Amino acid sequence: MAVQDIMPTWVGATAKQIARGVRRGDVSATQVLADHLDHIAKADADLAAFRTVRGGEAVTEAEKVDEQEDLANLPLAGVPVAVKENTPVAGMPTWNGSAAVRTTVAEADHEVVRRLRGAGAVILGVTRMPELGLWAATDDATAVTRNPWDLDRTPGGSSGGAAAAVAAGLVPIAHGNDGLGSIRIPAACCGLVGLKPGRGVVPCQLGAEDWFGLAEHGMLSTTVADAAVGFQVLAGRAQEKLVPPQRLRVGVSLRSPVRGVSPDAPNRDAVTAAGRLLAMAGHDTVPADPVYPTALGLQGIATWFAAAAADVRAAGVDRRSLQRRSRRHVAFGEWAWRRGYVREADRLAWRERSIGFFTDHSVDLLLTPALAAAPPPATNWSARSWQTNMLANIRYAPYAAPWNIAGLPALVVPVGRRPDGLPLAVQLVGPPGSELLLLGVAGQFEMEAPWPRHAPGYPRVGTGSPASA
Repeated sequence: MAVQDIMPTWVGATAKQIARGVRRGDVSATQVLADHLDHIAKADADLAAFRTVRGGEAVTEAEKVDEQEDLANLPLAGVPVAVKENTPVAGMPTWNGSAAVRTTVAEADHEVVRRLRGAGAVILGVTRMPELGLWAATDDATAVTRNPWDLDRTPGGSSGGAAAAVAAGLVPIAHGNDGLGSIRIPAACCGLVGLKPGRGVVPCQLGAEDWFGLAEHGMLSTTVADAAVGFQVLAGRAQEKLVPPQRLRVGVSLRSPVRGVSPDAPNRDAVTAAGRLLAMAGHDTVPADPVYPTALGLQGIATWFAAAAADVRAAGVDRRSLQRRSRRHVAFGEWAWRRGYVREADRLAWRERSIGFFTDHSVDLLLTPALAAAPPPATNWSARSWQTNMLANIRYAPYAAPWNIAGLPALVVPVGRRPDGLPLAVQLVGPPGSELLLLGVAGQFEMEAPWPRHAPGYPRVGTGSPASA
Protein backbone atom coordinates (compact mmCIF):
# COMPACT_ATOMS: atom_id res chain seq x y z
CA MET A 1 0.00 0.00 0.00
CA ALA A 2 1.32 3.43 -0.92
CA VAL A 3 2.03 5.91 1.86
CA GLN A 4 -0.58 8.34 0.54
CA ASP A 5 -3.23 5.62 0.90
CA ILE A 6 -2.82 5.46 4.68
CA MET A 7 -2.07 9.10 5.45
CA PRO A 8 -5.02 11.22 6.61
CA THR A 9 -6.49 13.78 4.27
CA TRP A 10 -7.09 17.41 5.13
CA VAL A 11 -10.39 17.33 3.27
CA GLY A 12 -13.13 17.69 5.84
CA ALA A 13 -11.00 19.67 8.29
CA THR A 14 -12.20 23.12 9.29
CA ALA A 15 -10.53 26.30 8.09
CA LYS A 16 -9.20 26.93 11.57
CA GLN A 17 -7.73 23.41 11.78
CA ILE A 18 -6.05 23.78 8.40
CA ALA A 19 -4.61 27.21 9.20
CA ARG A 20 -3.31 25.97 12.54
CA GLY A 21 -1.73 22.93 10.88
CA VAL A 22 -0.02 25.06 8.24
CA ARG A 23 1.23 27.59 10.79
CA ARG A 24 2.65 24.80 13.01
CA GLY A 25 4.28 23.01 10.09
CA ASP A 26 2.12 19.89 10.45
CA VAL A 27 1.17 20.17 6.79
CA SER A 28 2.04 22.36 3.82
CA ALA A 29 -0.45 24.59 2.04
CA THR A 30 0.52 22.68 -1.10
CA GLN A 31 -0.55 19.36 0.41
CA VAL A 32 -3.83 20.77 1.70
CA LEU A 33 -4.58 22.12 -1.76
CA ALA A 34 -3.68 18.81 -3.42
CA ASP A 35 -6.07 16.97 -1.11
CA HIS A 36 -8.92 19.32 -2.01
CA LEU A 37 -8.20 19.29 -5.73
CA ASP A 38 -8.33 15.50 -5.64
CA HIS A 39 -11.66 15.58 -3.81
CA ILE A 40 -13.14 18.06 -6.27
CA ALA A 41 -12.11 15.83 -9.17
CA LYS A 42 -14.06 12.97 -7.57
CA ALA A 43 -17.13 14.78 -6.30
CA ASP A 44 -17.93 17.90 -8.30
CA ALA A 45 -19.10 16.09 -11.41
CA ASP A 46 -22.28 15.25 -9.47
CA LEU A 47 -22.65 18.68 -7.86
CA ALA A 48 -21.53 21.27 -10.46
CA ALA A 49 -20.53 23.60 -7.62
CA PHE A 50 -17.56 25.13 -9.46
CA ARG A 51 -17.56 27.15 -12.64
CA THR A 52 -13.75 27.01 -12.81
CA VAL A 53 -11.10 25.30 -10.68
CA ARG A 54 -7.80 27.15 -10.90
CA GLY A 55 -5.49 24.14 -10.56
CA GLY A 56 -1.99 25.27 -11.52
CA GLU A 57 -2.51 28.90 -10.48
CA ALA A 58 -3.75 27.76 -7.07
CA VAL A 59 -0.73 25.48 -6.67
CA THR A 60 1.54 28.46 -7.30
CA GLU A 61 -0.36 30.44 -4.64
CA ALA A 62 -0.04 27.60 -2.15
CA GLU A 63 3.69 27.39 -2.79
CA LYS A 64 4.01 31.11 -2.04
CA VAL A 65 2.25 30.58 1.28
CA ASP A 66 4.67 27.77 2.12
CA GLU A 67 7.61 30.02 1.28
CA GLN A 68 6.59 32.71 3.75
CA GLU A 69 8.85 32.84 6.78
CA ASP A 70 6.24 34.22 9.17
CA LEU A 71 2.84 32.55 9.07
CA ALA A 72 1.85 33.49 12.60
CA ASN A 73 -0.30 36.42 11.54
CA LEU A 74 -2.18 34.63 8.77
CA PRO A 75 -5.59 33.51 10.12
CA LEU A 76 -6.34 31.57 6.91
CA ALA A 77 -2.83 30.24 6.23
CA GLY A 78 -3.07 27.67 3.44
CA VAL A 79 -6.88 27.44 3.58
CA PRO A 80 -8.45 26.67 0.18
CA VAL A 81 -11.28 29.15 -0.43
CA ALA A 82 -13.78 29.42 -3.27
CA VAL A 83 -15.00 32.80 -4.57
CA LYS A 84 -18.45 33.41 -6.01
CA GLU A 85 -18.23 33.99 -9.75
CA ASN A 86 -19.61 37.56 -9.71
CA THR A 87 -16.61 38.83 -7.72
CA PRO A 88 -13.44 39.67 -9.67
CA VAL A 89 -10.42 37.39 -9.24
CA ALA A 90 -7.29 38.60 -11.01
CA GLY A 91 -6.52 36.60 -14.13
CA MET A 92 -10.04 35.18 -14.50
CA PRO A 93 -13.21 36.33 -16.27
CA THR A 94 -16.08 37.31 -14.00
CA TRP A 95 -18.96 35.10 -15.10
CA ASN A 96 -21.92 36.67 -13.25
CA GLY A 97 -23.88 33.47 -13.73
CA SER A 98 -23.83 33.00 -17.50
CA ALA A 99 -21.79 33.48 -20.63
CA ALA A 100 -24.08 36.32 -21.69
CA VAL A 101 -22.93 38.56 -18.84
CA ARG A 102 -19.39 37.28 -18.45
CA THR A 103 -16.82 40.08 -18.34
CA THR A 104 -13.25 40.00 -19.56
CA VAL A 105 -10.35 38.75 -17.48
CA ALA A 106 -10.02 40.84 -14.34
CA GLU A 107 -6.79 42.76 -13.98
CA ALA A 108 -7.06 43.00 -10.18
CA ASP A 109 -8.73 41.22 -7.29
CA HIS A 110 -11.85 42.57 -5.69
CA GLU A 111 -11.09 43.98 -2.23
CA VAL A 112 -12.63 40.98 -0.45
CA VAL A 113 -10.47 38.62 -2.53
CA ARG A 114 -7.44 40.75 -1.73
CA ARG A 115 -8.25 40.44 1.97
CA LEU A 116 -8.65 36.67 1.73
CA ARG A 117 -5.28 36.33 0.01
CA GLY A 118 -3.74 38.70 2.57
CA ALA A 119 -4.94 36.37 5.32
CA GLY A 120 -3.13 33.43 3.69
CA ALA A 121 -6.05 31.86 1.82
CA VAL A 122 -5.49 30.06 -1.48
CA ILE A 123 -8.14 30.90 -4.10
CA LEU A 124 -9.04 27.47 -5.41
CA GLY A 125 -11.64 28.52 -7.95
CA VAL A 126 -14.97 30.26 -8.56
CA THR A 127 -18.39 28.82 -7.76
CA ARG A 128 -21.55 28.87 -9.83
CA MET A 129 -24.51 31.17 -9.41
CA PRO A 130 -27.72 31.85 -11.39
CA GLU A 131 -27.66 34.54 -14.05
CA LEU A 132 -27.01 38.00 -12.52
CA GLY A 133 -27.50 36.49 -9.05
CA LEU A 134 -31.25 36.96 -9.37
CA TRP A 135 -32.63 33.59 -8.33
CA ALA A 136 -32.80 31.29 -5.30
CA ALA A 137 -31.80 28.21 -7.31
CA THR A 138 -28.54 27.76 -9.20
CA ASP A 139 -28.37 26.53 -12.81
CA ASP A 140 -27.78 27.63 -16.37
CA ALA A 141 -27.68 26.02 -19.81
CA THR A 142 -24.39 24.27 -18.98
CA ALA A 143 -25.22 22.66 -15.64
CA VAL A 144 -27.64 22.30 -12.74
CA THR A 145 -25.95 22.78 -9.37
CA ARG A 146 -27.15 20.20 -6.85
CA ASN A 147 -27.51 19.96 -3.09
CA PRO A 148 -25.12 17.41 -1.51
CA TRP A 149 -27.83 16.49 1.01
CA ASP A 150 -30.11 15.37 -1.84
CA LEU A 151 -28.96 15.62 -5.44
CA ASP A 152 -32.55 16.06 -6.55
CA ARG A 153 -32.80 19.35 -4.61
CA THR A 154 -31.29 22.77 -5.25
CA PRO A 155 -28.61 24.12 -2.92
CA GLY A 156 -30.39 27.47 -3.19
CA GLY A 157 -29.12 30.68 -4.69
CA SER A 158 -27.65 32.83 -5.61
CA SER A 159 -24.54 31.56 -3.75
CA GLY A 160 -25.64 28.01 -4.54
CA GLY A 161 -22.31 26.75 -5.84
CA ALA A 162 -20.56 28.09 -2.74
CA ALA A 163 -22.99 26.31 -0.41
CA ALA A 164 -22.79 23.02 -2.32
CA ALA A 165 -18.98 23.18 -2.25
CA VAL A 166 -18.81 23.71 1.51
CA ALA A 167 -21.52 21.17 2.38
CA ALA A 168 -19.66 18.52 0.36
CA GLY A 169 -16.23 19.40 1.80
CA LEU A 170 -14.85 20.62 -1.54
CA VAL A 171 -13.60 23.65 0.41
CA PRO A 172 -13.79 24.33 4.16
CA ILE A 173 -15.25 27.83 3.64
CA ALA A 174 -16.49 29.78 0.64
CA HIS A 175 -17.15 33.39 -0.21
CA GLY A 176 -20.65 34.46 -1.16
CA ASN A 177 -22.69 37.61 -1.39
CA ASP A 178 -26.23 38.42 -0.37
CA GLY A 179 -28.55 40.89 -2.10
CA LEU A 180 -31.92 39.49 -0.99
CA GLY A 181 -30.85 36.34 0.88
CA SER A 182 -28.20 34.88 -1.40
CA ILE A 183 -25.94 33.73 1.45
CA ARG A 184 -28.60 32.81 3.99
CA ILE A 185 -30.92 30.89 1.66
CA PRO A 186 -28.18 28.50 0.41
CA ALA A 187 -26.84 28.15 3.97
CA ALA A 188 -30.30 27.04 5.10
CA CYS A 189 -30.69 24.66 2.15
CA CYS A 190 -27.31 23.01 2.83
CA GLY A 191 -27.04 22.97 6.63
CA LEU A 192 -24.39 25.69 6.93
CA VAL A 193 -23.69 28.86 8.88
CA GLY A 194 -24.23 31.93 6.71
CA LEU A 195 -23.80 35.53 7.89
CA LYS A 196 -24.89 38.62 5.97
CA PRO A 197 -23.04 41.52 7.59
CA GLY A 198 -24.72 44.86 8.10
CA ARG A 199 -24.46 47.65 5.57
CA GLY A 200 -20.99 49.13 5.16
CA VAL A 201 -19.20 46.61 7.36
CA VAL A 202 -17.47 44.84 4.42
CA PRO A 203 -16.54 46.69 1.19
CA CYS A 204 -19.16 45.82 -1.40
CA GLN A 205 -18.29 47.20 -4.88
CA LEU A 206 -20.67 44.72 -6.45
CA GLY A 207 -22.38 45.28 -9.78
CA ALA A 208 -23.44 48.70 -10.94
CA GLU A 209 -25.05 50.09 -7.79
CA ASP A 210 -24.27 47.52 -5.06
CA TRP A 211 -27.90 46.59 -5.71
CA PHE A 212 -28.85 50.03 -4.33
CA GLY A 213 -27.18 49.17 -1.03
CA LEU A 214 -28.87 45.79 -0.60
CA ALA A 215 -25.84 43.58 -1.33
CA GLU A 216 -23.14 42.46 1.11
CA HIS A 217 -20.22 40.04 0.98
CA GLY A 218 -19.86 37.21 3.48
CA MET A 219 -18.76 33.61 3.98
CA LEU A 220 -20.41 30.19 4.23
CA SER A 221 -18.95 27.65 6.64
CA THR A 222 -19.63 24.46 8.55
CA THR A 223 -18.78 25.88 11.98
CA VAL A 224 -19.35 29.12 13.84
CA ALA A 225 -15.61 29.48 14.48
CA ASP A 226 -14.94 29.40 10.73
CA ALA A 227 -17.79 31.85 10.12
CA ALA A 228 -16.23 34.19 12.67
CA VAL A 229 -12.73 34.10 11.21
CA GLY A 230 -14.13 34.56 7.69
CA PHE A 231 -16.14 37.57 8.79
CA GLN A 232 -13.20 39.06 10.65
CA VAL A 233 -10.96 38.76 7.60
CA LEU A 234 -13.51 40.31 5.22
CA ALA A 235 -14.33 43.11 7.66
CA GLY A 236 -10.70 43.80 8.57
CA ARG A 237 -11.45 43.10 12.22
CA ALA A 238 -9.09 40.21 12.94
CA GLN A 239 -8.31 41.41 16.47
CA GLU A 240 -11.90 41.19 17.73
CA LYS A 241 -12.78 38.13 19.79
CA LEU A 242 -15.93 36.02 19.69
CA VAL A 243 -17.31 35.55 23.19
CA PRO A 244 -20.48 33.81 24.46
CA PRO A 245 -23.13 36.48 25.02
CA GLN A 246 -24.67 37.09 28.42
CA ARG A 247 -28.41 36.91 29.01
CA LEU A 248 -30.36 38.28 26.05
CA ARG A 249 -33.99 38.97 25.30
CA VAL A 250 -34.87 37.54 21.89
CA GLY A 251 -38.03 38.27 19.95
CA VAL A 252 -39.57 35.28 18.17
CA SER A 253 -41.72 35.61 15.06
CA LEU A 254 -43.21 33.21 12.52
CA ARG A 255 -44.87 36.04 10.61
CA SER A 256 -44.02 35.96 6.91
CA PRO A 257 -43.01 39.12 5.07
CA VAL A 258 -45.11 37.88 2.14
CA ARG A 259 -48.86 37.77 2.55
CA GLY A 260 -50.25 34.33 1.77
CA VAL A 261 -46.94 32.54 2.37
CA SER A 262 -46.38 30.85 5.73
CA PRO A 263 -43.78 28.42 7.10
CA ASP A 264 -44.48 24.71 6.88
CA ALA A 265 -44.53 22.49 9.97
CA PRO A 266 -40.81 21.55 9.91
CA ASN A 267 -39.75 25.20 9.72
CA ARG A 268 -42.13 26.12 12.53
CA ASP A 269 -40.66 23.27 14.57
CA ALA A 270 -37.15 24.60 13.88
CA VAL A 271 -38.08 27.94 15.45
CA THR A 272 -39.53 26.13 18.47
CA ALA A 273 -36.33 24.10 18.80
CA ALA A 274 -34.23 27.26 18.51
CA GLY A 275 -36.29 28.85 21.27
CA ARG A 276 -35.45 25.90 23.53
CA LEU A 277 -31.77 26.27 22.70
CA LEU A 278 -31.91 29.94 23.59
CA ALA A 279 -33.49 29.08 26.94
CA MET A 280 -30.82 26.42 27.59
CA ALA A 281 -28.18 29.09 26.96
CA GLY A 282 -29.82 31.36 29.55
CA HIS A 283 -31.67 33.73 27.24
CA ASP A 284 -35.29 34.88 27.37
CA THR A 285 -37.68 34.67 24.42
CA VAL A 286 -40.83 36.71 23.82
CA PRO A 287 -43.28 36.90 20.91
CA ALA A 288 -42.42 39.91 18.76
CA ASP A 289 -43.72 40.28 15.22
CA PRO A 290 -42.19 42.86 12.87
CA VAL A 291 -44.78 44.76 10.90
CA TYR A 292 -43.98 44.21 7.23
CA PRO A 293 -45.84 46.88 5.26
CA THR A 294 -47.32 45.84 1.94
CA ALA A 295 -45.35 48.67 0.37
CA LEU A 296 -42.13 47.08 1.61
CA GLY A 297 -42.65 44.03 -0.59
CA LEU A 298 -43.52 46.12 -3.62
CA GLN A 299 -40.56 48.44 -3.05
CA GLY A 300 -38.21 45.51 -2.49
CA ILE A 301 -39.32 43.79 -5.68
CA ALA A 302 -38.99 47.03 -7.65
CA THR A 303 -35.44 47.44 -6.34
CA TRP A 304 -34.64 43.82 -7.23
CA PHE A 305 -35.85 44.46 -10.78
CA ALA A 306 -33.99 47.75 -11.09
CA ALA A 307 -30.73 46.31 -9.75
CA ALA A 308 -30.74 43.75 -12.56
CA ALA A 309 -31.42 46.46 -15.12
CA ALA A 310 -28.58 48.60 -13.75
CA ASP A 311 -26.14 45.67 -13.93
CA VAL A 312 -27.09 44.95 -17.53
CA ARG A 313 -26.71 48.60 -18.53
CA ALA A 314 -23.32 48.86 -16.83
CA ALA A 315 -22.12 45.67 -18.54
CA GLY A 316 -23.26 46.89 -21.96
CA VAL A 317 -25.13 43.63 -22.50
CA ASP A 318 -27.91 43.27 -25.05
CA ARG A 319 -30.93 42.20 -23.04
CA ARG A 320 -31.88 39.75 -25.79
CA SER A 321 -28.81 37.63 -24.96
CA LEU A 322 -30.11 36.88 -21.47
CA GLN A 323 -32.19 33.94 -20.33
CA ARG A 324 -35.90 34.40 -20.91
CA ARG A 325 -36.67 34.86 -17.20
CA SER A 326 -33.87 37.42 -16.83
CA ARG A 327 -34.99 39.39 -19.89
CA ARG A 328 -38.38 39.95 -18.36
CA HIS A 329 -36.88 40.76 -14.99
CA VAL A 330 -34.65 43.42 -16.52
CA ALA A 331 -37.55 44.85 -18.53
CA PHE A 332 -39.57 45.27 -15.35
CA GLY A 333 -36.52 46.89 -13.76
CA GLU A 334 -36.25 49.48 -16.50
CA TRP A 335 -39.96 50.22 -16.15
CA ALA A 336 -39.77 50.50 -12.33
CA TRP A 337 -36.83 52.89 -12.59
CA ARG A 338 -38.56 55.11 -15.14
CA ARG A 339 -41.70 55.26 -13.00
CA GLY A 340 -39.73 56.29 -9.91
CA TYR A 341 -40.60 53.20 -7.85
CA VAL A 342 -37.01 52.73 -6.63
CA ARG A 343 -36.58 55.30 -3.86
CA GLU A 344 -33.81 55.57 -1.31
CA ALA A 345 -36.18 57.36 1.05
CA ASP A 346 -38.36 54.24 1.23
CA ARG A 347 -35.37 52.06 2.04
CA LEU A 348 -34.19 54.47 4.73
CA ALA A 349 -37.67 54.55 6.26
CA TRP A 350 -37.73 50.76 6.53
CA ARG A 351 -34.22 50.77 8.01
CA GLU A 352 -35.29 53.21 10.72
CA ARG A 353 -38.42 51.20 11.39
CA SER A 354 -36.39 47.99 11.63
CA ILE A 355 -33.88 49.49 14.04
CA GLY A 356 -36.76 50.81 16.08
CA PHE A 357 -38.25 47.30 16.31
CA PHE A 358 -35.54 46.27 18.78
CA THR A 359 -36.18 49.29 21.00
CA ASP A 360 -39.97 49.13 20.73
CA HIS A 361 -40.06 45.46 21.78
CA SER A 362 -37.12 45.70 24.21
CA VAL A 363 -35.33 42.83 22.47
CA ASP A 364 -31.69 42.32 21.54
CA LEU A 365 -32.25 40.00 18.56
CA LEU A 366 -35.05 38.62 16.39
CA LEU A 367 -35.55 34.90 15.64
CA THR A 368 -37.47 33.85 12.49
CA PRO A 369 -37.63 30.83 10.20
CA ALA A 370 -34.87 30.73 7.61
CA LEU A 371 -37.13 29.21 4.94
CA ALA A 372 -40.84 28.62 4.55
CA ALA A 373 -40.58 25.27 2.75
CA ALA A 374 -38.12 22.64 1.56
CA PRO A 375 -35.61 23.57 -1.16
CA PRO A 376 -37.17 23.21 -4.63
CA PRO A 377 -36.07 20.53 -7.07
CA ALA A 378 -32.69 20.81 -8.78
CA THR A 379 -33.71 21.33 -12.37
CA ASN A 380 -33.27 23.65 -15.32
CA TRP A 381 -35.02 26.67 -13.81
CA SER A 382 -33.19 28.93 -16.26
CA ALA A 383 -35.32 27.54 -19.10
CA ARG A 384 -38.59 28.14 -17.26
CA SER A 385 -40.75 31.22 -17.29
CA TRP A 386 -40.24 34.31 -15.19
CA GLN A 387 -43.55 33.70 -13.40
CA THR A 388 -42.59 30.13 -12.48
CA ASN A 389 -39.25 31.25 -11.07
CA MET A 390 -40.77 34.13 -9.11
CA LEU A 391 -43.42 31.97 -7.46
CA ALA A 392 -40.95 29.23 -6.56
CA ASN A 393 -38.50 31.73 -5.04
CA ILE A 394 -41.06 33.65 -3.00
CA ARG A 395 -42.92 30.59 -1.73
CA TYR A 396 -39.88 28.88 -0.22
CA ALA A 397 -37.63 31.78 0.78
CA PRO A 398 -39.53 34.91 1.88
CA TYR A 399 -37.75 35.65 5.18
CA ALA A 400 -34.37 37.01 4.10
CA ALA A 401 -35.06 40.03 1.89
CA PRO A 402 -36.39 42.59 4.42
CA TRP A 403 -33.07 42.69 6.23
CA ASN A 404 -31.16 43.53 3.06
CA ILE A 405 -33.48 46.46 2.49
CA ALA A 406 -32.93 47.51 6.13
CA GLY A 407 -29.16 46.89 5.90
CA LEU A 408 -29.16 44.94 9.18
CA PRO A 409 -26.92 41.96 9.98
CA ALA A 410 -28.63 38.58 9.75
CA LEU A 411 -27.38 35.03 10.20
CA VAL A 412 -28.65 31.53 9.41
CA VAL A 413 -27.71 28.65 11.68
CA PRO A 414 -28.64 24.93 11.35
CA VAL A 415 -31.26 23.50 13.74
CA GLY A 416 -32.21 19.86 13.16
CA ARG A 417 -33.53 18.15 10.07
CA ARG A 418 -36.73 17.84 8.08
CA PRO A 419 -38.56 14.48 8.07
CA ASP A 420 -37.00 13.80 4.65
CA GLY A 421 -33.49 14.28 6.11
CA LEU A 422 -32.76 17.71 4.62
CA PRO A 423 -31.32 20.25 7.05
CA LEU A 424 -33.41 22.82 8.88
CA ALA A 425 -32.25 26.27 9.94
CA VAL A 426 -33.40 29.47 11.58
CA GLN A 427 -32.54 33.12 11.01
CA LEU A 428 -31.27 35.53 13.65
CA VAL A 429 -31.43 39.28 12.94
CA GLY A 430 -29.77 42.02 14.97
CA PRO A 431 -29.39 45.80 15.07
CA PRO A 432 -26.43 47.53 13.40
CA GLY A 433 -23.07 46.31 14.65
CA SER A 434 -24.35 43.00 16.07
CA GLU A 435 -22.44 40.59 13.79
CA LEU A 436 -20.28 39.15 16.58
CA LEU A 437 -23.30 38.92 18.88
CA LEU A 438 -25.17 36.90 16.25
CA LEU A 439 -22.16 34.62 15.85
CA GLY A 440 -21.89 34.26 19.63
CA VAL A 441 -25.49 33.07 19.89
CA ALA A 442 -24.97 30.72 16.94
CA GLY A 443 -21.96 29.33 18.82
CA GLN A 444 -24.19 28.56 21.78
CA PHE A 445 -26.56 26.70 19.45
CA GLU A 446 -23.60 24.72 18.14
CA MET A 447 -22.48 23.76 21.63
CA GLU A 448 -25.95 22.69 22.77
CA ALA A 449 -27.02 20.92 19.57
CA PRO A 450 -24.11 20.22 17.20
CA TRP A 451 -25.07 19.67 13.58
CA PRO A 452 -23.50 17.42 10.92
CA ARG A 453 -20.74 19.47 9.33
CA HIS A 454 -21.16 17.88 5.92
CA ALA A 455 -23.92 16.21 3.97
CA PRO A 456 -24.21 12.42 4.42
CA GLY A 457 -21.71 10.61 2.21
CA TYR A 458 -19.35 13.59 1.98
CA PRO A 459 -16.45 14.19 1.84
CA ARG A 460 -15.88 11.26 -0.53
CA VAL A 461 -12.27 10.60 0.43
CA GLY A 462 -10.27 8.18 2.53
CA THR A 463 -11.36 7.07 5.96
CA GLY A 464 -10.42 9.96 8.20
CA SER A 465 -9.24 13.53 8.57
CA PRO A 466 -6.78 15.24 10.90
CA ALA A 467 -9.59 16.93 12.79
CA SER A 468 -7.65 16.76 16.02
CA ALA A 469 -4.71 18.68 14.53
